Amino acid sequence: MLGTVAVSGASGRTGFRVAEEVVRAGGQARLLLRPASTLPESLEACEQYRLDLTDDASLDQALRDVDSLVIATGARPSIDLSGPMRVDAWGVKRQVESCRRVGVSRVVLVSSLCAGRWRHPLNLFGLILVWKRVGEGSLETSGLDWTVIRPGGLSEREQDLEREAIRWSGPDQQESDSIPRRLVARCCVEALQTPASIGRIVEITSSEELDPVAMADALA
Repeated sequence: MLGTVAVSGASGRTGFRVAEEVVRAGGQARLLLRPASTLPESLEACEQYRLDLTDDASLDQALRDVDSLVIATGARPSIDLSGPMRVDAWGVKRQVESCRRVGVSRVVLVSSLCAGRWRHPLNLFGLILVWKRVGEGSLETSGLDWTVIRPGGLSEREQDLEREAIRWSGPDQQESDSIPRRLVARCCVEALQTPASIGRIVEITSSEELDPVAMADALA
């Protein structure tokens, strides 16, 4: 049973899909949102906490009494090159520390393929892959039951997803290829239901040429 799953970044393009998949799987989604963000109609009935993630007291309140957290926050390309440091590194660290304070033990983090690599074009946007790895490290050393999901290039496509299967791998095994955000969201929910994913970095892309394999079987 999923129970109550907090989703941070729940108004984002991956985050709202994670929340939808939580509800579809029978869980209760608690949405952590920026004050001015908007939601799709499908999530308007969900419990909502509007806050600044730098406000520790508000963050603690938002995370109390949940069974797990999916961190789907992420900096977007911007002229503000400090965004990845603030969001992908320190923002993740603050959420991890809040989980420890309030007793949330299960956390899934949406990161990125190639996290930690210095020589990559994406690092032109404020060293985003470097800071994502710093965020991952905060989770890995937290003592929590963590899973890091590293998706490839993200697409908005929602059609014909039943034709695609996931290419699963461990860390630093994949370098390219893409995956629809909807499949990333489903992988996050699957991770919450897969004990073998605890303590693992899981890289994911998708292809129509693959046969479907469950996460538990792939990790085994």
